[in-house]
Amino acid sequence: QVQLVESGGGLVQPGGSLRLSCACSGSRIFNRYVMEWYRLAPGKQRDLVARISSDDSADYSDSVKGRFTISRDNAKNTVYLQMNNLNPEDTAVYFCHAKYFTLEYWGQGTHVTVSS
Repeated sequence: QVQLVESGGGLVQPGGSLRLSCACSGSRIFNRYVMEWYRLAPGKQRDLVARISSDDSADYSDSVKGRFTISRDNAKNTVYLQMNNLNPEDTAVYFCHAKYFTLEYWGQGTHVTVSS
């Protein structure tokens, strides 16, 4: 059974950085997955933050472009989200999502709070 486990969330001051990780287990085709990070902020809908394809091409939402970087390590079955220059609007639960054709999986989420 494929599982995604996020880690790395926490409390950070405005302007600070965090690195989220999403470890995938139970799959032999991690390298084929499109991996995505979503976030759900209080009172808002879940939004796509960043996406990395199997060929390592990446896309970002306008709100995080230039501040966040998504990357993957297929040898470790892990995708990362480096978040720099965080601001209070980045406060949310961040979810990892994997998809390959009709297959898709979600992690349980990790909380990120940006506050002074």
